[in-house]
This record gives sequence, structure tokens and C-alpha cells, in this order.
Amino acid sequence: MDITEKKYKKLSIQVSLTGLSFCCFDTLNNTVSSFKDIPFGNFDKNLKIEDLFANAFEEHPELNEQYDEVLVIHNNNLSTFVPEPLFDENYLGSYLQYNTKVFETDFFAFDEISNYGINAVYIPYVNMNNFFIDKFGSFEYKHANSILVTKLLDASKNIDTKKMMVHFSATHFEIIVIQNQKLLLFNSFEFQTPEDFIYYILFTAEQLNMNPENFPLELIGNITTESPFFKMAYKYIRNVSLIDVEDLKWNNYFTEAENRNHFILFNS
Repeated sequence: MDITEKKYKKLSIQVSLTGLSFCCFDTLNNTVSSFKDIPFGNFDKNLKIEDLFANAFEEHPELNEQYDEVLVIHNNNLSTFVPEPLFDENYLGSYLQYNTKVFETDFFAFDEISNYGINAVYIPYVNMNNFFIDKFGSFEYKHANSILVTKLLDASKNIDTKKMMVHFSATHFEIIVIQNQKLLLFNSFEFQTPEDFIYYILFTAEQLNMNPENFPLELIGNITTESPFFKMAYKYIRNVSLIDVEDLKWNNYFTEAENRNHFILFNS
């Protein structure tokens, strides 16, 4: 790109079946210049998801501006991580068959996380990608968990304690266990009640010989200290806290809760 044509703007759009969120980055100052969360709520099931996306593009002019880079982030629980020595690009579906229902017609993708010798294998939303091809022509796409895990691994340097992080979404949550830039465990769970939530956390801790009296648990995503899920974790685990987002807040004017809820998007 000719430097005179450069906009110094990047658009990141996080997509899921329940809504989309996007933020615009000023790449010259490395700041988030605008942000919007668009939940779909209870929509007519006869509507295609692409129609809901088209409505969002009509209502939010920022989505139709010119950008140097566009990143689409797929947020679902159809992903897993594979160590580089065990990875073969020709067998992507086989890595996912143990934790999700895989069909022959599924399209598989992977994100290379070369710094840590792992690959994220996942099923992206093909219909959504097709929609964005029509809108942007070319763009990059990644899985939300690639960004999440990379950021958490980066932050764990020289921390020898096993730490558990939980990323909380509306219908599923991810458990990530890290020790000094090594990914010890990643798993995704669907849940409904606080009892489901604590069951999976304590079961995971038991499998990894992590004592609830000792290990630190950090919560990320759409969760506050007033949430029944936080209170349930606090009841059974001595060291539970919300993740510190001070480092993230310096490049935007959004609240601590928004930075925690949109941790992946703002780190993209």
C-alpha cells in the first residue's frame, strides 16, 4: 500500500451466533478509537444471521469506512489446541472430534501460534466469512481463543505458579491453566447454573493436582464480583479475582468492566 493511501486504522470484528462487537484502532497511536457491542437478542429464527449482520452495517457507519486492516474474530466453542510436534494440517478435523461433533461437510481452519509451538484448530463460521468477503474483499480471520491464550501466555512469563484463568461468555466458558508460558490445559464447557460452573472448575483442578486453598483463579469476560458465578467460585476457592486490565485500559477510555468483558477484542 502506498503510504499516502494509508489510513492508520484497523477494524476488528468479533462474531458469534448471539451477536457481534467491533472496535476501531488508531494504529498510529495504538489506541481504541471506537467500540460497539451489538447483541442480537431474541430474533426471528427465519432470519439468516447474514441479515442481522447487514442490519448492523446499515446502522453503524464505522463498519463501512476504509481500513488498512480488517480482522474477523470467530467466537465459538468449536476449537482446540494442538502442540506443533503432533500437528498435521491434513487432519484438522481429527483433532476436534474428541470435544465437538464434527461433520464431513465442516470447514476447518487453524491459527499458528509459533511463539509457543502450538496451533489452534477450529471451525470458523463460513457463512459469516462469505458475508465479510462481499463487504471487505480481503480480510484476516482468527479464533477468539488464539488471541486469548496468546495474551495469557505472554503475561505468565517468569510466573512459576500454576494459574487457572476462566473466560466467561453467555453460554460457555473456557478454562485455561498456564505455568510460566506453558499451556497445561485448555477446555471449553457449556453451562447454565453456578453449580455447573464450579463443578467444572473443581474437577479440572483435581485432575491437575491443584489445591483450591492455594492456586490463583482469575476470571475474564462478562463477569463481575456481584455475579452469582463469581460468588460461587469465591465460596470454594480461596484466591479468586477478576483479571487486572490496567495495562489494557491505557489505550482506551472504556471502563474496567468493558475492558474485562471485551478482553479478546481489545487485545486483537
